[in-house]
Amino acid sequence: MADKIIKKADLPALLSRLLDHYRVYAPVRHQGMTNFQEISAADQVDLSHVNTTLSPKSLMLPQSESMFEFTLDRTSDQVGVLREIEKDFSPRIIFGIRPCDAKSFQLLDLNFDTPTYRDPWWVKRRQSTTLIGLGCNDPCSTCFCTSVGSGPFSTDGLDILFIDAGDEFAIQTVTEKGEQTFSKVEIGAEGSNATTDAVLSVQERALKLMKSAVHSKNLKDQDEKALFEADFWDEVQFGCINCGVCTFVCPTCWCFDIQDEVHKGNGIRLRNWDACMFPLFTLHGSGHNPRAQKLQRVRQRFMHKLKYFVDKYDVGVACVGCGRCVQQCPVNIDIRHVFRLMNDLGA
Repeated sequence: MADKIIKKADLPALLSRLLDHYRVYAPVRHQGMTNFQEISAADQVDLSHVNTTLSPKSLMLPQSESMFEFTLDRTSDQVGVLREIEKDFSPRIIFGIRPCDAKSFQLLDLNFDTPTYRDPWWVKRRQSTTLIGLGCNDPCSTCFCTSVGSGPFSTDGLDILFIDAGDEFAIQTVTEKGEQTFSKVEIGAEGSNATTDAVLSVQERALKLMKSAVHSKNLKDQDEKALFEADFWDEVQFGCINCGVCTFVCPTCWCFDIQDEVHKGNGIRLRNWDACMFPLFTLHGSGHNPRAQKLQRVRQRFMHKLKYFVDKYDVGVACVGCGRCVQQCPVNIDIRHVFRLMNDLGA
């Protein structure tokens, strides 16, 4: 169950040793929110949160990323040539990532790293990153990871898992990359039977606290046209204000837009997060917009996550149950309710 144990008091020293070899990103408390940031010292890390406000998705897919630079100066022999902007792909660690967020990277791989298309920057970031997870001892009331293929102590997508076992952390090494990471730093003592018992107790308690659940077993067999034309979409979309918060806090939303910004003849091509909830998202160059109405956009968001994705990839829903969208929607739209409406249609 636990390969190693480390006293909580010794964690800062471990992080300091990791900083000697890696860039380290971890949860940091700033201006009332906890989010992942690159740290320079161990005392910056805050592990008191349940979920970070934003997912760590931006560490793999930056919210705004400079891709290429170019010039429009006709006197230059480089006019109109796109030159890739250099990026840092040196080894790094994401420390304290929750299992649900690690799982989300695996779902995003289905879009950014396929046999046909490979986003080179996504792939290089994934390859250069070691994921050290932190199990969830106290899941939020809005968490439902156990019913979408994950769990508070799932190791899917992780290289190492830390479990809070009171005065110490139990450490489970999951992958060869995880083993290589700890081969560079001195780590704590070997796990014991007492540690295993403590971990099992923590895990049992966490599962009992997991009250939220969704049902999705019928989604694969539901008729797509019937779901698309269902009457309940009017109810679901009624309060939506198209703010896009749900898409920006979601760890599995992958939509982006590409724009050029030019100043005095010098330009940068940017990739920016976009959202299907925005009216301009599907606006054609002709001026036609196939999703001009709010209902159409709300329906698209949920149909993609809970039906189109399910049918295309056959790996379950495009949701890891982190509950962020439930917590942060300003008009209280609840994806758990939409799960039920879609799964139970016709029942």
